[in-house]
Amino acid sequence: MATTINRMTDILKRLAERQGPGPLNQPGGQDRGEDRVLERFLKFNPPKFTGEPDLEVAENWLERMTNIFAALDYAEERQVTFAVFQFKGAARAWWDMIREKWERAQTPWIWENLLGEFNEKFLPPLVQEKREDEFIKVK
Repeated sequence: MATTINRMTDILKRLAERQGPGPLNQPGGQDRGEDRVLERFLKFNPPKFTGEPDLEVAENWLERMTNIFAALDYAEERQVTFAVFQFKGAARAWWDMIREKWERAQTPWIWENLLGEFNEKFLPPLVQEKREDEFIKVK
């Protein structure tokens, strides 16, 4: 757990450097604030996502993360950073490629962009349409 927090703190520090200085209430306040933000996120016990080809797993992960971020009301860049931190294995390898693509294209790190990439890879449109049709039939 400590290594996870240290790793996330490093990521958050890099994000803060990109965003520039912000108001601080006390010396070292930003580091403690970032630690608290991460701890608060981790208290929700966010699920890991490995990228396995199981639509239900992908949908459940996405729904859980969306609910967590709705409760926390974090900025979109932080949502993306925290969400992708939950990627492991094949999902992490996929994200590394997407991150490079975003950096080259200067794509904003916003939740909508991550959702688009995630849905395209793990919830293709034909599958989404099929599940919507099944849902309508159930009604």
